[in-house]
Amino acid sequence: MVPPNRVKTEPQSVIKPSADSIQLSDSHKEFNMTTRRNFLSFLSALGTYNVLPKCQALSGAAKIKVGQIGTKHAHASGKIGTARKYSELYEFVGVVEPDDTQWNRVKDSAPYKGVARMTHEQLLNVKDLQFVCIETEVKNLIDAAQICVSAGKHIHLDKPAGVNYSGFEKVIATAKKNKVLVQMGYMFRYNPGFQFIFNSIKQGLLGDVFEVDGVISKKIGDATRKQLAEYAGGTMFELGCHLIDSLHVAMGTPDRVTAFPRTTYPDKDSLVDNMLAIFDYPKATATIRSAMIEVDGFRRRQFIVVGSEGTIILRPLEKPVLELTLEAAKDGQAKGSHFVKLPTLEGRYDGDFLEMAAVLKGEKEFPFSYQHDLDVQKSVLLGSGIKLT
Repeated sequence: MVPPNRVKTEPQSVIKPSADSIQLSDSHKEFNMTTRRNFLSFLSALGTYNVLPKCQALSGAAKIKVGQIGTKHAHASGKIGTARKYSELYEFVGVVEPDDTQWNRVKDSAPYKGVARMTHEQLLNVKDLQFVCIETEVKNLIDAAQICVSAGKHIHLDKPAGVNYSGFEKVIATAKKNKVLVQMGYMFRYNPGFQFIFNSIKQGLLGDVFEVDGVISKKIGDATRKQLAEYAGGTMFELGCHLIDSLHVAMGTPDRVTAFPRTTYPDKDSLVDNMLAIFDYPKATATIRSAMIEVDGFRRRQFIVVGSEGTIILRPLEKPVLELTLEAAKDGQAKGSHFVKLPTLEGRYDGDFLEMAAVLKGEKEFPFSYQHDLDVQKSVLLGSGIKLT
């Protein structure tokens, strides 16, 4: 048996939604997320977190010049595809991919077809380049991010934020010094089901929250197992990080994180493929589970919040289905259990790119603080059984 890694975190200031937030779905209105105007209304309704200094805004008609470093991250093709989809907002200038074999593999695929291949130097010297997506293998994410923030570029940094704490801490310090934004690639931030949960907790719809339970699993083959076994954090590091970010938005920074890592097939590989992490709060406990051996794991991905006056069950997470149970009618929601009709977000990454465009055009403030992302990275590492270095 692998002993649990129980390490106390330093309490941090909690980053919570502001008083302005999306209306609970009593009106059941559908949002057309393909338009920037409707998305900005959606964002405005959600409210903001502790924010960074405003960026120098582009003129309304100017397109944002964006490039990408790397194509090997699991989300890389989705990010470039989303940026290119919003061609009225973004001018995609090129991709850095130093691996010839990898470039030949992806260059004729739909997301990359017709995109210029560049070196790091060429990309960073593109006139008026503002924004760079970091989509390398996880082990190279922080080095690429550091290059970009040092050059004064805003970045979208895919998850998780590197393999240690100090590397990401340096990126954040540089970004703060150069007044550039770090947008993390946690994929549930704009998910309408999670937005309903965040708002419900803030408004006290569920009473006193005392329990949160998240699950994010799937089943993978031997080739993928070999790739992921390179990282000590296993499935919590790879998948659980998304829910750890959501937990921080919902509940703030935990007082303590306890990891329970398990390796199912030690004779085959070293992948930590079955993991549980417990997050202690003053008046609540939260659990996040992640496994790489669950049949049809996407179907059972869930995020459940239980309070003294009601419960929310979000399952599955994408095309989210949300069931609300209330002890008594409240805030326009009926007593008992019912399914809530949620707004629609067409693409998994649409929210990231629509929001960044709104921020860079001066239409809203960036909603995640540097400290939020530092706190999440600390919890991701501790929850993955990785010591902070």
